[in-house]
Amino acid sequence: GYRVSLQGNFFGCNHTYMTFPEYSPRKHIKLDPPLNIQSNATASKCQIWWSVWNVPWYLAEILQYELQYKEYSMSWEVALNKTLPSSLPRVEIEATELRSGIAYTARVRCKVSENENSYHSQWSEWSQTTVFQRAGVPKVSEKILNTKTMQYLFIPLSFGTLLYLFWNCKLSSRYCCFLTLGQKASPVLTFPHQLLSFSHSIICTMGILR
Repeated sequence: GYRVSLQGNFFGCNHTYMTFPEYSPRKHIKLDPPLNIQSNATASKCQIWWSVWNVPWYLAEILQYELQYKEYSMSWEVALNKTLPSSLPRVEIEATELRSGIAYTARVRCKVSENENSYHSQWSEWSQTTVFQRAGVPKVSEKILNTKTMQYLFIPLSFGTLLYLFWNCKLSSRYCCFLTLGQKASPVLTFPHQLLSFSHSIICTMGILR
């Protein structure tokens, strides 16, 4: 360790003041803030990563990070804080923690892990910020919705029309007279062919709507 003292001349007299009788630099560390913080947001999560500068490798492995993020328009006083369990310079935020369509801003700071006994440090200053926005969940297109609506309406209307025509045919056939041999067929007797043609058109149209 070291001994730190302060010397000064007060009223023409030299004085020495003992500030730290035993000072260990490894117990009083303050790191530079993380750099190059970036983000990438999707509909399911947001990834944030950064880098550290001027940190020895033996400290980089035992660093602890704290993430702070908030809605872009809000104050940092109401921001959410996350102490990250890993020394890796990255983190993921689940989409459930973010509101869709809202811009967020985040920053991060670091220090030596509190679980480390050989070194001790205070939090660094906050890094620069990164802005991100959760991507919206893809919506079903209006065209698909319209097609589905047409299907739901077309099917009952088609069967209703078929029942109506069938019932009309049944009533008309009660009053239809038998035709003489070689006489041209009445429109009433050609109805089954029209009914089959109409049913075929309905089936084809349903296939197209799908």
